[in-house]
Amino acid sequence: MIRRTLLAAAAALGLALPAQAQDRVTLVLNWLPGADHAPLYWAQAGNLYRDAGINLTIENGRGSGFAAQRVGAGQAQIGIVDAPAALQARGGGADLVAGMMIYAQSPYGIYWRRSSGIRGPQDFRGRRFGAPPADAARVMWPMIARAIGINPGDVTWVNIAPEAKVASLQSNAIEATTHFYNVHYIYERTFGEDLGFVLTRDIGFNPYGNAFFLNGPWMRANPDAARRFIRVTQRAYRDCLANPAPCAAAVAGPAATSVEDLTISWRLVGELMADDPAGGRPLGGMDAARMAMTIDGVRTAFNAPEMRPEQVFTNDLLDASIPSHRAPAR
Repeated sequence: MIRRTLLAAAAALGLALPAQAQDRVTLVLNWLPGADHAPLYWAQAGNLYRDAGINLTIENGRGSGFAAQRVGAGQAQIGIVDAPAALQARGGGADLVAGMMIYAQSPYGIYWRRSSGIRGPQDFRGRRFGAPPADAARVMWPMIARAIGINPGDVTWVNIAPEAKVASLQSNAIEATTHFYNVHYIYERTFGEDLGFVLTRDIGFNPYGNAFFLNGPWMRANPDAARRFIRVTQRAYRDCLANPAPCAAAVAGPAATSVEDLTISWRLVGELMADDPAGGRPLGGMDAARMAMTIDGVRTAFNAPEMRPEQVFTNDLLDASIPSHRAPAR
């Protein structure tokens, strides 16, 4: 009541009250803006972060390893990082804590042309795979190969630029590549009936995927700011799942992609966000047993040090009243 009276008096006198103090937060993306980042740009455009006292700067990324490095060094307070990559960074001394999971399902896909003679993962031996050295699925290849039942060295990796994956597959410069499932529609559109693919989550390799990882010291020193950021973000993802159109429009400019393609990609993001059919966790919440499995895979593949799930994630920043997203039909 007092605040409303002060606001009315200030308006009548043509005066401005001091703005709410803003906590400066830098968020580094895992890559360039895309459909999976649409809620961030929609919330930013709608001043939802500002209204929550967050002065948010969104930076383009150059892969999960880059984002983990920036956040671990305290150069950004929060980053979107693939969970296995973040765990590797933690093993190297980076204090990163997941505050909200985006991809509850692993986003890794492996793509090839049927005309190459590859019928499935059993035919990967002796093939040329192309991806950047820091590509998330390439970094995780020892774990993926183990799930398939082949040796990591059974394929030859060719270094290519991220944007060259589709063209390299078209030209037969490579025989297979890896990509996140949220761009699956591009491969379908390009290769049609000649497309072969497998999702690693369907062959037994389903670690946690992209998440919002926070700089640990910053989070512990600024728990209220961390909670406000996570809750605005959590609600934005919920609202964009319910109404994708304005969110796709908000990221179309930064992504330099059509609203139509972003809407298709966002539907695939929704598949990756689906989690917890029993409804016991909030949207973006994480399960200790599932995180332990992800940790175990990273430790086995990369000889990482011991880590406990409670060291690498927290659900305490989330709004527990927002239910987890259910799986849409595939």
